[in-house]
Amino acid sequence: MSTAAAPGYRAGGTLPLRVEAARQVRRRRTVVMGAVLAVLPFVLIAAFAVGGDPKGRNGRITLMDTATASGLNFAATAVFVSAGFVLVVPVALFCGDTVASEAGWSSLRYLLASPVPRSRLLAVKLTVALAFSAAAIALLPAVALAAGTAAYGWGPLRLPTGGSLDLGTALVRLTAVVAYVFVGQLVTAALAFWLSTVTDAPLGAVGGAMGLTIAGNVLDAVTALGHWRELLPAHWQYAWADALQPHAEWGGMVKGTAVSVTYALVCTALAFRHFRGKDVVS
Repeated sequence: MSTAAAPGYRAGGTLPLRVEAARQVRRRRTVVMGAVLAVLPFVLIAAFAVGGDPKGRNGRITLMDTATASGLNFAATAVFVSAGFVLVVPVALFCGDTVASEAGWSSLRYLLASPVPRSRLLAVKLTVALAFSAAAIALLPAVALAAGTAAYGWGPLRLPTGGSLDLGTALVRLTAVVAYVFVGQLVTAALAFWLSTVTDAPLGAVGGAMGLTIAGNVLDAVTALGHWRELLPAHWQYAWADALQPHAEWGGMVKGTAVSVTYALVCTALAFRHFRGKDVVS
């Protein structure tokens, strides 16, 4: 039996990125998630309008207390209040709903019979899922910056520790913060993606990834673990706060990036390894 490929067949030409991206952008969950993230900054503005300007307690000024100082401060505050959980949801959703949704629709075997190589299928779906996750993470501070500027004015970034950053420096630092938040979410993304290759239930993959992420946050709160907590991605999720200092410190962000990328690579490798030998019947 000949194993030669059909004339004109190229594995790299199957399931183009643009086709997968177009499919995902039209899905209802993508539209709903984008709308929720775009509305959240306006909810925060309304909350500040109802509750009044935030004030420091016991003389201590936090990032939340400076939220209404400028549009840049409001954008930084929006990232602060959403990084721990809100931004976990779209990442887990986009990455956990990749392979599992195809299996749930009973279309996975038809994709592989097209034929789309399994490694190509996973690579394309993961790339698109990460792109949508990055867009979701960037959307919130972008809308918050625009809405905050309209509500509180365009000015320097006031620092909780005292002083301020000029507009140019503040924009660079805020961009670095958003990039770090995305890197920190790679662990959730990889967990969701791995679980998506294990189960045929998208909600199982999404919920499992979120559950494990929450478990990591709980373990990080157990101070009895001592230095072992530094091996948890959750331990470094707010290391970006060191960038919002008069003189930025990058050590914590470098360590957090190393931990997150390591976990993400391991989970991604497990996903490819499992799916390569999986018996696809759905």
